[in-house]
Amino acid sequence: MNDSKKNNKTNMPKFKFNFYWVYGAIFLLLIGFQFFNSSNLTSKEITKNKFFEVLNTNDVSKIVIVNKGVAQVYLNDDAYKKDSYKDLTKSAFFNKNSPAYEYNFGDLQNFEKQLAEAKLASDLTFDIKNIEQTSLLDQFFAFLPFILLIAIWLFFMRRMSGGGAGAGGGGQIFNIGKSKAKLFDNDTKVKTTFKDVAGLEGAKEEVQEIVDFLKSPEKYTSLGGKIPKGALLVGSPGTGKTLLAKAVAGEAGVPFFSLSGSDFVEMFVGVGASRVRDLFKQAAQKSPSIIFIDEIDAIGRARGKNSMTGGNDERENTLNQLLTEMDGFGTDTNVIVLAATNRADVLDKALMRAGRFDRQIFVDLPDINERQAIFEVHIKSLKLGDDVNIEFLAQQTPGFSGADIANMCNEAALIAARKNKKSIEHQDFLDAVDRIVGGLEKKNKVITPKEKKTIAYHEAGHATVSWMLEHAAPLVKVTIVPRGQSLGAAWYLPAERMIVQTEQMLDEMCATLGGRAAEKIIFNKISTGALSDLEKVTKQARAMVTVYGLNEEVGNITYYDSSGNDAFVKPYSEETASKIDKEISKMIEAQYIRAIELLENNKEKLTTLAELLLEKEVIFKDDLEKIFGKRPFIEEAPVKKEIKIATEDSEKKED
Repeated sequence: MNDSKKNNKTNMPKFKFNFYWVYGAIFLLLIGFQFFNSSNLTSKEITKNKFFEVLNTNDVSKIVIVNKGVAQVYLNDDAYKKDSYKDLTKSAFFNKNSPAYEYNFGDLQNFEKQLAEAKLASDLTFDIKNIEQTSLLDQFFAFLPFILLIAIWLFFMRRMSGGGAGAGGGGQIFNIGKSKAKLFDNDTKVKTTFKDVAGLEGAKEEVQEIVDFLKSPEKYTSLGGKIPKGALLVGSPGTGKTLLAKAVAGEAGVPFFSLSGSDFVEMFVGVGASRVRDLFKQAAQKSPSIIFIDEIDAIGRARGKNSMTGGNDERENTLNQLLTEMDGFGTDTNVIVLAATNRADVLDKALMRAGRFDRQIFVDLPDINERQAIFEVHIKSLKLGDDVNIEFLAQQTPGFSGADIANMCNEAALIAARKNKKSIEHQDFLDAVDRIVGGLEKKNKVITPKEKKTIAYHEAGHATVSWMLEHAAPLVKVTIVPRGQSLGAAWYLPAERMIVQTEQMLDEMCATLGGRAAEKIIFNKISTGALSDLEKVTKQARAMVTVYGLNEEVGNITYYDSSGNDAFVKPYSEETASKIDKEISKMIEAQYIRAIELLENNKEKLTTLAELLLEKEVIFKDDLEKIFGKRPFIEEAPVKKEIKIATEDSEKKED
């Protein structure tokens, strides 16, 4: 019972003070004051006859004429003892000091004359007083246009300064230069730790070292070392850079300031630099501490490279201030800067030098073992069936990032729920990969029998050649079910190689051309469906000749520039360009002829496989083994999906 009460307390929304509530309370108090002090609550409006009847009884102590139109009648103390006034004393708002009656008399001059005559005739003793009275509401409505103008001005100024009441320091017009960083400390702990970050062992080791610096700095400074100024996390989108930074926040036990590079960007001049100064000032006050800037390329782009289109002075000023804060005069505080980007190539060299970002941590795409560890993390919250094979799923997802795997697990859960299953089965994960990589299955796509036959032989050609070649990736699954823009797809099982030899690349090119070769052998015609195949082999051949130096005619030369400065420069002569074109064409044609020869020798098996594919629409590795027998080569591991995209002018011929 106590635990449930604690959980309820933790789930309750936290109280947040809003300064507009003060304005509302003041307004309500003014309205209440005006309401309870209004004479309408205590006085009773009477006619002319009733007024003079009360007046002639000599029970009136004074008459107050308000705004020359209303007479407020005050009774003396003895009058309230009479039975004729009991209805007044019974009122909840009765007050002797308030007027008992109100009388709208009309013309003031005639009224004063009637009072004087009555006073002489009956020897009355009341006093007469004239006052001018204004209502608080009347004053409010008089100033209402000015109040509305001020409110509109404040609203727009708050929007221009970066947000409403919940925007933090930057939300107020006078605090526009304040940092927008979110602070995570002992009061707001981050629950993510290194245990939640699967894979990335090398990156975690380097980041763990930074955490250790901050937890026990004397261990390093006692030997004369200095704590690093910063670390830059570089990697493809979805590889876990931000997640790794969250883990640092959870593990460090020191104040952690988190913000995005775009938080420094503002329409006002000088705001970015001011926010950088304020951020480092806050971090220094709470040192040792960590600053994490996500997507730092928003402010860290190289300066001076966009002179043709005009420079962004405000962004450059912000970058200059960041450079100064990271390694300028007086930067001896224990503040470490973590930053993340997937565009390290566009960052300014001054930002990347030692003393600012002392180390660059590369967060690569996970390998097969790391993918398996990532799967183990993401399936914790899922209800899995008994047939789910995590090791096989890791093999089937080469090139998947951590974000892709998380998306795949979620997609598998959605597919299982759509089929009203009680648990997620292995096939649901395979369907999820098909859905993510190939797109949604097009059940209503109209394909003629002739086109379908062409697609089947094309895919069977790929499968046959890849099965017969040693270094080509063996097939796992072939389908002619349209998905997304593709009319057919084939799953292969390539090895995740760190280096690739010439024979391996040539075998892959031959297998890629197997589809067009099968069309040539069976129909003696070729179609436009092999566009993506041709694009792939052309890129591979060009890379072999101009990048990797794998061609004997051109030689051990590379025309690749890793700095990216060769965009407008051709680093070879026209004669060399002609030789490169010839060698690329010769290489591709040789592999095409090789594929035709392989398929000619196995034409019966090719036909059997294509007919089986037309019948089942989806075939697997077991079906190939029944037709071709066991593959004689040693298979290396993991799985890759190749999708061939049909062009608009292909008339859906295939692929």
